[in-house]
Amino acid sequence: MMNFDDQDGQIWYDGALRPWRDVDLHVLTHGLHYGSCVFEGERVYNNRVFKLREHTERLIRSADVLGFEIPYSLEQIEQATLETVRSQGYADAYVRPVAWRGSEMMGVSAQQAKIHLAIAVWEWPSYFSPEARMKGIKLKWAPWKRPSPECAPVHAKAAGLYMICTLSKHDAEADGFDDALMLDWRGQLAETTGANLFLVMDGVIHTPTPDCFLDGITRRSVMALARARGYEIIERAIMPGELKKADEVFVTGTAAEVTPVGQIGDMSFTVGPVTQSLLEDYDKLVRAPDPASSTAA
Repeated sequence: MMNFDDQDGQIWYDGALRPWRDVDLHVLTHGLHYGSCVFEGERVYNNRVFKLREHTERLIRSADVLGFEIPYSLEQIEQATLETVRSQGYADAYVRPVAWRGSEMMGVSAQQAKIHLAIAVWEWPSYFSPEARMKGIKLKWAPWKRPSPECAPVHAKAAGLYMICTLSKHDAEADGFDDALMLDWRGQLAETTGANLFLVMDGVIHTPTPDCFLDGITRRSVMALARARGYEIIERAIMPGELKKADEVFVTGTAAEVTPVGQIGDMSFTVGPVTQSLLEDYDKLVRAPDPASSTAA
């Protein structure tokens, strides 16, 4: 198991690269106590950060939703990301930019707290085991639901929104599943704890409308690949009972990439041709010699 506070290398922290082990923050940091923290997850393939611009834009938007401004421009954040990737020297890696309110104020209101930004890069294996990914991961129904947009800033990639994801994934893993499938507050299909959901029915791809969870960057990339292959895609409200009509199920995300689903609760699915073709197309896209949507490190 990787110990994340004891690694070689450097982390970009508030304007400069610092030795990994020297980076810390105070226990009374507002982001730790009140969830005033946003982050991104990015992937490096063949020394290139995939969709760097889109991820950086979303990081800035998420901070805006939480009511604070990151004290660096989009271009400065991108350059800091590339500097950190080069410093770490991994051809294939995971990138975690994170911004949060500091410890200058402790209480619900902390408008004068300093805004910090850090960027860390580490080697990243497959999110799910290669065996599980090829035969399809097993999903348990989550005990928690995605909240209404009236109850939480659901379109921000905010740290506090992932508490129920951690609880749900721990619950699933305790019963031998790989992950959990979450419903929304209306009882409609939403997403897993960290990936968007797709169903294939009679050759047509269906996916829940992202009105109370993130419209993933990987989600949009895979939808573009599917349309390029001529697949019809329908975004709509999907009820759990419709899973019985699905021929294939797969999930998408920066960490998960394109991952087939083999089981949801007591229902089984096969890894079919639509999922397999999109898995291969996505792998080619992110590892292309010079993809237009990526930035070289």
